[in-house]
Amino acid sequence: MKRLLVVTCSLLLSACASVPNNAQDPFEPMNRAIFGFNDTADRAVVKPVAKAYRAVTPQPVRTAVGNVFDNVRDVYSAANNALQGNGERTLNDVMRVTFNSTFGLFGLIDIATPMGLKNNKTTVGDTLAHYGWKESNYLVLPLLGPSTVRDATGLTLTFTAEPTDKMYSSYRNAAAALVLDGISRREKLLGLDDAVDQAAIDNYRYVRDAFLQVRAYQLGQEPPKQQEDDINIDDLVDKNSGAAAPASSSPAIPATP
Repeated sequence: MKRLLVVTCSLLLSACASVPNNAQDPFEPMNRAIFGFNDTADRAVVKPVAKAYRAVTPQPVRTAVGNVFDNVRDVYSAANNALQGNGERTLNDVMRVTFNSTFGLFGLIDIATPMGLKNNKTTVGDTLAHYGWKESNYLVLPLLGPSTVRDATGLTLTFTAEPTDKMYSSYRNAAAALVLDGISRREKLLGLDDAVDQAAIDNYRYVRDAFLQVRAYQLGQEPPKQQEDDINIDDLVDKNSGAAAPASSSPAIPATP
């Protein structure tokens, strides 16, 4: 994973010479190439594996697996809230980990949420934003998907500082846990890609705008202004077919994701 992020950072340098079509996406040519690679890998490998995982694994087991990894993320969230000096959220996360790790059988059962303890995940990217890195360019990471330069930097710091060998006994176990977490997350998103395919003319732009709006909301910032869609719907209609698209058939990018 560390090597993957290093390669991504290297590609950023080569993309700096590209002329941006969007102020928030100056690396669009590179991002689109990575987006295409991710989409191909997802359709060929990740999505079929996620479907198989859903088919052979009962829902209670899938929920328990997701809860375990969610409990681990609460540990990181507590650390980042502490770094931000947010005592209320830090205490909330510590209590979530405590209750879910004990009464919840090592995180298999999420009893903290029904108790009223909010599930507010905070990352290193949020901490960097808290200390001044408010604006950040959009960045698509290989296999990991939509992100920003700030959040990718935070992810790199997390992987670098994480005591992987102590948490999972070995790097092989850590890799297995990472794969299982990824499959568990992808299984929860089955069907979303079909919705995107139906709703968007340009899947890349649709995902990018939705992600940036969600990230702005999480950071308490104003949602970014979206550019007008410069795709001509008439160009997408086969003129030889004799069919004309109705005037209202051009879908617009939604105001909210």
